[in-house]
Amino acid sequence: MTDALAEHPSPQQQEEPPCCQRLAVPPAPRGTRRIMPILTVIIGSTRPGRAGLPIGEWFVDRVRSHGGFAVEVADLAEIRLPLMDEPNNPRLRQYVHQHTKNWSARIDRADAVVVVTPEYNHGYPAPLKNAIDYLHEEWRDKPVGFVSYGGVAAGTRAVEQLKQVLTTLRTVPVVESVNIPFHIQFIDDGRVQANEIIEQAADAMLDELLRVYAALRPLRTAATRAA
Repeated sequence: MTDALAEHPSPQQQEEPPCCQRLAVPPAPRGTRRIMPILTVIIGSTRPGRAGLPIGEWFVDRVRSHGGFAVEVADLAEIRLPLMDEPNNPRLRQYVHQHTKNWSARIDRADAVVVVTPEYNHGYPAPLKNAIDYLHEEWRDKPVGFVSYGGVAAGTRAVEQLKQVLTTLRTVPVVESVNIPFHIQFIDDGRVQANEIIEQAADAMLDELLRVYAALRPLRTAATRAA
């Protein structure tokens, strides 16, 4: 398997440049409580010894530090969706299995999504494709970001394939992304020790997700009313 190492972990603060500085989260009107948009982080690898778990945990901590989103984690290794077993077309949302209804509810309530993925043979994991294909309308009009990892390509070839699939479902992939090359060097004792470049990339992607979420929100509201 090409990039087989991609799943087996081994290892000054400066002023951020303008392109990476945080967007301010608009304050709630006086006397009201600001409801933060929900960012669902999907951990796409399910194999034992996966690097996706510590990388996903690091990114979730980064989301919380950023402060723009409430975060939920969808770990496909824990969710354990079987290979597609729904008899009806996902467009109809006529689900017969409880595991599908639960998965649908997770993605439906998300305002934005980030996919954490390795690269297998220039592609992404089969469980991730399976999880995407279970649903249809639940993905619509949501911004999507990517945290990829691997060898020299840093998982970017997997991301390019994912974009083809997710744009078909009418998501909006953002340009900013987190791509971690030779990721093993950043994992020490099961925890990611990210460098400044990776941290700035994460913050820039979160800023962009927040901006695109705000732009897409009227479309999602209109689609909900039409339904």
